[in-house]
Amino acid sequence: MVFAVDVTDDAVRVWSRDGHDAVVTRDESYTPSLFVAADRRPREWLRDRLADDPKVVRTATVERRRSLRADGPAAVLRVDVDRPSEVATLAREIRTVHEPGRWAPGRLRLFNVDMTPKFRYCLERDTQPVPTEELRTLALALPERAVADDDLTELRCAGDRLADDETGVLEAVAARLREHDPDVLVLSTAALVPLLAERATACGVDLQLGRRPGYRQLAGDSTYESYGRVGHSPARYDVPGRAIVDRSNSFLWDEGGLPGLLDLVERSWKPLQEAAWASIGSVFTAIQIREAFDRGVLVPWRAWEGEAFKPARTLHDADRGGFTFEPRVGLHENVVEIDFASLYPSIMCVHNLSPETVRCGCHDTDDVPTLDYSVCPEPGFVPSVLRPIIDDRADLKERMRATDDADERARLDARASALKWILVTCFGYQGFSNAKFGRIEVHEAINAVAREVMLDAKATLETGGWRVLHGIVDSLWVTPARDDHEPLSTLTDEISNAQGIPLEHEDDFAWVCLVPTADGRRGALTKYFGKVAGRDEYKFRGIECRQRSTPTFVADAQRDLIETLDDHREPEPVADRLSVQLSTLHRGAVDPEELVVRKRVSKPLSEYQGRTQTVAALERYADHGIDRAPGQSIRYVVVDDDKRSRARVRLPFEADGYDDSFYTDLLLRAAESVLSPLGWDRDRIERYLRDTRDARLSSFE
Repeated sequence: MVFAVDVTDDAVRVWSRDGHDAVVTRDESYTPSLFVAADRRPREWLRDRLADDPKVVRTATVERRRSLRADGPAAVLRVDVDRPSEVATLAREIRTVHEPGRWAPGRLRLFNVDMTPKFRYCLERDTQPVPTEELRTLALALPERAVADDDLTELRCAGDRLADDETGVLEAVAARLREHDPDVLVLSTAALVPLLAERATACGVDLQLGRRPGYRQLAGDSTYESYGRVGHSPARYDVPGRAIVDRSNSFLWDEGGLPGLLDLVERSWKPLQEAAWASIGSVFTAIQIREAFDRGVLVPWRAWEGEAFKPARTLHDADRGGFTFEPRVGLHENVVEIDFASLYPSIMCVHNLSPETVRCGCHDTDDVPTLDYSVCPEPGFVPSVLRPIIDDRADLKERMRATDDADERARLDARASALKWILVTCFGYQGFSNAKFGRIEVHEAINAVAREVMLDAKATLETGGWRVLHGIVDSLWVTPARDDHEPLSTLTDEISNAQGIPLEHEDDFAWVCLVPTADGRRGALTKYFGKVAGRDEYKFRGIECRQRSTPTFVADAQRDLIETLDDHREPEPVADRLSVQLSTLHRGAVDPEELVVRKRVSKPLSEYQGRTQTVAALERYADHGIDRAPGQSIRYVVVDDDKRSRARVRLPFEADGYDDSFYTDLLLRAAESVLSPLGWDRDRIERYLRDTRDARLSSFE
């Protein structure tokens, strides 16, 4: 059972377990390969040029498929590289040194270039990095401020505080490592790797985080932008013989834990450590790359398949998203939510939508509604990747419903959650310009089919006596429109059979509130809340208590207001409850820890122009020696919002008070989200609170 792969320029070490013991296999003969596609003359010319390159071990002309749309294999140049670290260097040299001046741009097309080293090794050596036994894990956590101060006394191991002095902590960590011999280190931040190593050396403690001495930095920290959102990737480290999971840099660990990660490792063959820090899109791409390897298809370094010619009318029809029904604002009783199971991935499978099948060139048929794109009937690449994921997720959910074992249900849920995010990502990647196996026409076709699916479903439901209150992406909220309505199960079965995609019952609601937009002119597409029928449970979407920036006190207060609405179904009792919450806030009786605001930094401190709360918080972080890069989160309490200096806010560990007027505004906004479906805007709420207060005071006159 392989659980870790260490790739260096001198050798690759593959770690597995033989019962209780960890064993390592050393591979010194591994030479990674890249491929170059070109006509015969430039291909032979490049082969001769590379013969004397010390980075190149050998070259050979081989047969490979250059794309999913290729009818068969064609001659390409395989270049075996001496060191794994030199693959990207050689590829850049081919692009910048060998091609310019001799060959026109694009004559030399490169493949299998930018795969991560461990993933590449597993694919090229057919090494499955999937553990077959339960992995041993060890968790180490250190608060952010302690990391900045190099203060190890706050370090916790598996939740336990270890010692009161640095040397004692280091010795305790070394002892835990020897005792547990973990396969996976789960760290609160990867910065613990160099910090523990450096402090152990300084204190003379024999501590090694890996199964062999030393560590390597794989990448420095970096800032990136994706879909207009700034993100931050912290530095990554490697230790011999163990996988590292950096909880500060692992969305998949948060969503699926170890069971979810291992499920994706098995599907993608990305080793555990790489899967842990990878984005959802990277894992989905890895699953596609593995399928491409199995088909003998090369992986392009740069996506070059441009958008095909379209008439202006087609461009107009294609440039649309999925269909959304405008919400009917208000409080609605006896509501049912129904969802198409994995709608967009299922559309790709049912309609065989894939880069090589849409507008294939071998058929002249009108298969995509409104766009009239043809779709080849030959089994598509993308459906072959998605169908097992869709089926396995459905099976996991069925097993969750069937089991009474809470631990087993949690494991199944973790795996299902990880697969959900892969399915969420796959649609967007078809329209992503840098996707290895994407194509804009596939993205357009999926949206066109989805619009028809939703419109057909709406028509069937309304004919059957149901009113559609709202619909977005793959979900519909319906309520009976007449007494003689058909059973909903009959209608969903009819729609499911017609579309080939299950339309499933998601939840019954005693009531649902659909929230208006800020200007009150229409329904907000993604804001609603409601009480699940027959259970002491509420569902919240888009409102303040679901937003990451909302302080705990405000989020809890909003949930409390919703419970009050559930008890009374009238706005006045909700406003009365709000008055009590405001009184608590004004008395200074709220713990500042419950008023922490969390925001993501979008740029360096030096680039901010105004004196915002973010700037004040960044300055306070800098005062404590804590770096905050674009894409990282900041946390602070507002203590005097009228100021424009760093005194405007305090960091959570500094705060001993708060600006009640600032938090009053947040609380009133949250209350408006609850009461606006009943027709009360903020002015109406404040007027009621003022009138109620005046009435109460007048009773004492």
